[in-house]
Parts: sequence; structure tokens; C-alpha cells
Amino acid sequence: MDKKSKIVLSAIEVFRQIGIEKTKISDIVKAAGIAQGTFYLYFPSKLSLMPAIAEVMVEKTMEIVKDQVDEQQDISVQMKQLIDAIFKVNEEYHEIQALIYSGLASTEHLKEWETVYAPFYNWISEGLKKAKMEGKIRQTIQPDRTAKLIIGLIESAAEQIYLYDVNKEDEAKIQKAEVYEFLKHALSIG
Repeated sequence: MDKKSKIVLSAIEVFRQIGIEKTKISDIVKAAGIAQGTFYLYFPSKLSLMPAIAEVMVEKTMEIVKDQVDEQQDISVQMKQLIDAIFKVNEEYHEIQALIYSGLASTEHLKEWETVYAPFYNWISEGLKKAKMEGKIRQTIQPDRTAKLIIGLIESAAEQIYLYDVNKEDEAKIQKAEVYEFLKHALSIG
């Protein structure tokens, strides 16, 4: 593992343990097993880590999504699989997701969010283009814009469950079904 990755993964763990505000760069470099000067070769501050942490999570999300979404299936099945995968990510990594949001929101790095998410948006957009060409979804869909809306909707719905609600399992089932019905109608999936 390269030093930058060590810093990012160590920062995730330290932030989770003691919080963003209380974390010092010395805590991160100690956990990473590197010199403090090495940290500054990659990041000017602890908050500048947030886009890199977000990038790690987007990669992890895409890994889980690509593993669970069967691109050979019909778009309706793929949407259910996509919803399940994103809910799974939010359930497993809700602490890191909250960390990213609070960290990005408190810095000037929030504007980098769209860049970090670009590969995920593009992957969803390509699936929508294929479904549109096959006549499986509404022909007026704008795949690039709709991909962002779909991801935003599913993630927001999952976050409502895993960041705020208490009875997660029952609520997650209901929320997933509602999101699927909403997308089914929005995309005109038959």
C-alpha cells in the first residue's frame, strides 16, 4: 500500500475513533506509521483529506454495486439490485458516510464532491442509455442528469434509515420498496 493510501485509511480510522475536530495530524501519521512531513507531501491539512476519503468510499460503493447489480438482467431487476447495494453500503459504512458529509461540509472541498462521484454517475448513466436504446425506460430520460438524481434519491433514502432511524431493518424494507416504486414510475419501467 502506498503512503497516500495509508494516510487516508488511517485518517478514516482515527476520525471514527476520536472525531474530526479532536484529531490532530500527529494522530493520523502515528496510525499510518509515517513521518509528519510525509503527510504534508500529500495533504496540506487534515480537512483536505475529505475528498480522498470520499473517493475511497465511492470506489467501495462502486465495488459493491458492480458486484450486486447483474447487468444482464432487466432494468427493473437492476434497479432493485442497485437500491439493495446502496442500502448495504450505507448500513455497513454509515459512520464513514457521516464523517465525510460533516468533513466536506465544513471545508471548501464540498465542490469536489461531483468530481469524486463522476465514475459512479457515468456507470449509472451508461446503464440508462442502454435501457433507453432498448425501449425499456421512458425515451425522454436524460441519462446523465437522471443518473445523479437516482444516486441522490437512493443514498438519501438509505441515509434516512441508517443515520437517523432506530428500527432499521423494518424501515429499510419499507424505504427500499418505496424508492423502487418511485423510480419505476419516474423511469416508466414496465
